[in-house]
Amino acid sequence: MSIARDLAAWTLDLSADDIPEGVSTAVRRHLADGIGNAVAARRLHEADYALTVAGRFAPDPSASVIGGGSAGVEGAAFANGVLIHALDFDDTHAGALVHVTAITAPAALALAEAGQRSIGDTVAATAAGFELAARIGMAVHHGFHARGFHATSVVGPLVSALIAARIWGLSVDEATAAVGIAGSMSSGSLEFLHTPATTKQIHPGWASLAGITAARLALDGATGPHTILEGEYGVFGIFTDRTPDLDGITTELGDRWEAQQVTIKPYPVCQLTHATLDATATLPAIAPTDIDRVVIHLPSESLPIVAEPADDKVTPVTPYDAKFSAQWDVAALLIDGSIGVETFTPKAIARPDVRALAERVEVVATDYSGVPASAPGRVEVTTTSGETHVATVARSHGTPDLPLDDANLEAKLALNMGSITAAERLRAVLADDERPAAEIVAATREVANA
Repeated sequence: MSIARDLAAWTLDLSADDIPEGVSTAVRRHLADGIGNAVAARRLHEADYALTVAGRFAPDPSASVIGGGSAGVEGAAFANGVLIHALDFDDTHAGALVHVTAITAPAALALAEAGQRSIGDTVAATAAGFELAARIGMAVHHGFHARGFHATSVVGPLVSALIAARIWGLSVDEATAAVGIAGSMSSGSLEFLHTPATTKQIHPGWASLAGITAARLALDGATGPHTILEGEYGVFGIFTDRTPDLDGITTELGDRWEAQQVTIKPYPVCQLTHATLDATATLPAIAPTDIDRVVIHLPSESLPIVAEPADDKVTPVTPYDAKFSAQWDVAALLIDGSIGVETFTPKAIARPDVRALAERVEVVATDYSGVPASAPGRVEVTTTSGETHVATVARSHGTPDLPLDDANLEAKLALNMGSITAAERLRAVLADDERPAAEIVAATREVANA
């Protein structure tokens, strides 16, 4: 036996009746959120390259692209993975530090539509993917990032391969081989943090494409190492220096669900800054010209991603750079009073007032024994008159302990999709298990260009 085989057997055996109602409800909420984020990316013409590339992977237009258009399942999954993640507004599992919907929904949506499956089948396949993505990522708690790899892109091919194996009805042997093959397609350098590159947007799209391709290869007789997770040169051996909790990947699998532990983001920025932003939002209104100094406290593990090097972070070159700058994000929130997708445009990130305030933001590293994405937030603002205002929060909004309620989710969805009617239509479609899976993406065709 191997971990890959255990995960394959569980994924193939899982029935819709085995999935708790709360998990099913959570997955539908995350599907709606992810699709809404993709529509917003289409509306803002973010990552348009994904639409061009989508049709080049396979000639048969059997699956839909969110917001309009179609391609083969590989191309549609690639485009949808990029679009869901393009604004960095998509959900995150804090313990795994993985963008879960971006590496599960694309494969499930494309394959279920092409296979004329139901929405219930789509939700079940996505729920399985949620569990697998979270558990594999949690085994090393930010260990992939510490080695310089994007966990979403490392874990994604494995998960997408198993989703494809489930929908296509592969055998356990074939599904295990698919995981083994997918492990050789895992990737995701974090070097984008130091350049204006858009590779982070591409990672979930590639993961979805790679996983489906791995399953196709296995279906046609190709094999992969069944020890791709625990082996000396397996995923954990290559992509992290930390000792993984291998037993934790399968412990209580199917009894304890991680799908309800995924954060739906209220801000379109890196999850590691959310608690800081929540704390900042509770401060009294202070004129930016009256602010002498701002100090924010972040776990030391977060600094290389969202706070260092400081000179680069206070002067972001691209909107994506700004999404990974705690200094710039805090400055923007102090000046504007809110942060949304409109905060991160080429024109917006060049604002001299935000940059000037960002230069007065100091980041202090703190020791935090838990997962950095779940750390509390603390902000101290000192005014030119010598007053100091301190704001703290125990956790960020949207996390499992403080989830985004339906009203806030609907509001986010309506903003992303351009109307309350479009948001309600998508939620209604996702609630009906018997409807064809094709209707999910079809609900977005007319709104991306509205």
